[in-house]
Amino acid sequence: MLAAAVLLGVLAVLLAWPVPILLGRATWPRRAPALALLLWQSVALAGGLSMIGALLALGLLPYGDTLVRGIRGFIHSVTGGARMPGVDAVYLLAVGAAILLGIHLVLNLVLTIVSTERQRRRHRQLVTLLGSPDPVRPDTQLIDNAAPIAYCLPGARSITVFSAGLIQLLGPAELSAVIAHERAHVSQRHDLLLIAFRAWHMSLPWFPIAYRAEQEVGALVEMLADDRARLAADDATLASAIALVAGARSGADDPLVDQPTMPVATASQTRDRVRRLLEPRRPIAPPVRVAVGVIAVALIAVPTILLLLPVTG
Repeated sequence: MLAAAVLLGVLAVLLAWPVPILLGRATWPRRAPALALLLWQSVALAGGLSMIGALLALGLLPYGDTLVRGIRGFIHSVTGGARMPGVDAVYLLAVGAAILLGIHLVLNLVLTIVSTERQRRRHRQLVTLLGSPDPVRPDTQLIDNAAPIAYCLPGARSITVFSAGLIQLLGPAELSAVIAHERAHVSQRHDLLLIAFRAWHMSLPWFPIAYRAEQEVGALVEMLADDRARLAADDATLASAIALVAGARSGADDPLVDQPTMPVATASQTRDRVRRLLEPRRPIAPPVRVAVGVIAVALIAVPTILLLLPVTG
């Protein structure tokens, strides 16, 4: 499995540094946010699988020529209390590092989910206590805040929250566009995707690519929700609403503004969203879409195949 360990290590390095940088600098994701999100998920999943797989393949070298045989040999060695010839501390450390890294990633995902749900539940209670149901729109809470605010709170019964300041600032068409945007987040369950990338960032806080990936994914889900909102309003109206609501970030110290489910958009991300609506570009050609989809599938398939096939070294 030495060849598999080397190939997985190279793939892990590529997916940890140059690939996310190139993907983050590319302009085509703004034209196809759903496809870009698929690719980001593949990069993150394949990167984690490659890191763990490289360590595991290296550590199991003395125990077998495939992953399954290596695991069986390792378990037999541990449970039998006998040390196999040729096994030294390097291999044992590699196996231990793979196990610890896997546990670390899974544990951080669970903790992030639990923490986010707790914050969301407390925020929902606060909104319910201090806000009031909108008499016209179901599953909507109106809060008495002068800042133009709109966001969603996913859950078993998702709600959309917006402020009195938003109603005063926006016209009927702009308000409908904003509400459609927020409900798109709920219906497409963008919160689940964001939790996964937030957990990746929490797992590797010293890793700048993890932070960049979280920011890029946050921007892409906003664009994806914009595309759904375009069904309720024209591009100019939606762009105007985005630009006006962007000023709400100045009130982020208010507990009813600092909602726990979506990352805070930067000024550059807001400009990208507005420019994307006012200066539309041609959609990505079908062959390119197919190519990106194939790459996304290959990123998951390659490390899996390298781990499972009997590759000797």
